Amino acid sequence: MIHLKLKSRLLTAFLIITALPVFLITLAVGTIINYQDNAIQQTYDVSTNTLKILSNPLQVLNRLTRGVYNEIVLTALQEPKKFEDTDYLEYLNSELKGKYSYLAVRKGEEFIYSGNATNLHTIKNSFPLFGEYTTDREGGIYIDENRPFLLKQQDFYYSDGTEGSIFVITDVNTLVPQIKSSAIQVVCSLVFIVIITAAVLIIWIYKSILRPLNTLHAATDAMKEGNLDYSIEGDPEDEVGQLCVDFEEMRVRLKELIDVRLKYEKDMKELISNISHDLRTPITAIKGYAEGILDGVADTKEKQEKYVKTIYTKASDLSALVDELSLYSKIDCNTMPYTFSYINIKDYFNDCISEIALDLEVKNIEIDYVNETNPDTKVEADAEQLKRVINNIVGNSVKYIGIKHGRIKIRVSDSGEFIRLSFEDNGSGIAPKDLPFVFDRFYRADASRNLAKGGSGLGLAIAKKIIEDHGGNIWAESEEGKGTTILFTLKKCKEGMEHE
Repeated sequence: MIHLKLKSRLLTAFLIITALPVFLITLAVGTIINYQDNAIQQTYDVSTNTLKILSNPLQVLNRLTRGVYNEIVLTALQEPKKFEDTDYLEYLNSELKGKYSYLAVRKGEEFIYSGNATNLHTIKNSFPLFGEYTTDREGGIYIDENRPFLLKQQDFYYSDGTEGSIFVITDVNTLVPQIKSSAIQVVCSLVFIVIITAAVLIIWIYKSILRPLNTLHAATDAMKEGNLDYSIEGDPEDEVGQLCVDFEEMRVRLKELIDVRLKYEKDMKELISNISHDLRTPITAIKGYAEGILDGVADTKEKQEKYVKTIYTKASDLSALVDELSLYSKIDCNTMPYTFSYINIKDYFNDCISEIALDLEVKNIEIDYVNETNPDTKVEADAEQLKRVINNIVGNSVKYIGIKHGRIKIRVSDSGEFIRLSFEDNGSGIAPKDLPFVFDRFYRADASRNLAKGGSGLGLAIAKKIIEDHGGNIWAESEEGKGTTILFTLKKCKEGMEHE
């Protein structure tokens, strides 16, 4: 299918309006001329063309009687006595009858012969006098009476010296049917050509302009009704098609925005629900223990200290949850102020893991740390936020190890343009159905969502957002009963970068 720009379409429409009628008119006129030529030749036994008939119809009538008239002229010059022979006059008149004409002979002022006496009686007073007019072989006199006719006159002298005139009279009305037929055919052809041109133009406009606009209109109606899945296609090479393409891009973008908005609203509802749930448990505990103290349930110093300690612990959990919510809100809204610097991987992780190992030793958890990267390898990162990622991952592993003697293997390795860190624990593992969601905020595989193991459910979500903001990737691998491995990557600095 050929696609045209709007300018080309307008030019094509102009050519349809002008060139097509010219072509069709030429074809129609040519056909009419050919048809009428054949009709005239068969009817009048003369060769001419319709254009000459329309421009000079009397020429055909002149030609009709030219042969007989030539004979009359020669006879008048050589043997005028023949005009006194009735048989000869009958012969000439018979020759003219087949040519829609008749003969009349005048002697002095009286007509002595007429091939059509009735017709002659009505027009004879219009005939020229002797010597007043003499036609040549191609000429004739057109006389416009009630019944118009063409007159050819030849003067001569009778043997007794009397003036004589012989006339060839042709009824002009015999040619009118042919002219009328030609005119009707021309008019009908013009009307037909106008209809054909209009039809072609309408079809062209409909297919090239109106059909895409109708499609666009249907799409806007669908969008107005809330259906954003109504897709349309357009050819970007022309203006109307480009409009369809732009509309489709707008539809897709609008659908994406609405989907994002709906997801945002859904996430907000879920967030509020999760926050309410996670806040309700410690608040309920704090309220319960406080009421216990106020009501005198804690009637001993030991109970009071236990209640106060529990209240403090729950309040600390609330404070940590609020802090993590605040941090996640900043990260999620891209308002987190990162402070990037060039960090030596070996030095940074040696210090970081040493600090973590001291805390885990108290919890009877062993750290197995291996760094396989080049000692000069550096990454551009926010040291504080990167440490938060490590603490969140390790903290998550500690919560779910669930055995007396735990072990966490930390491995740093080179992976082309990136370094890769893996944190492998020997905990209970994660079910395959839960694995894709471990980085979602507030997600816990524990359906009851109790806080027995602590935590806000935001640790891994925060870690994921920080790593992605650093240009890396994070994912999890797990096998139930054997443990979980959290992995993430960081892009290495190019060689030659200055150490900041």
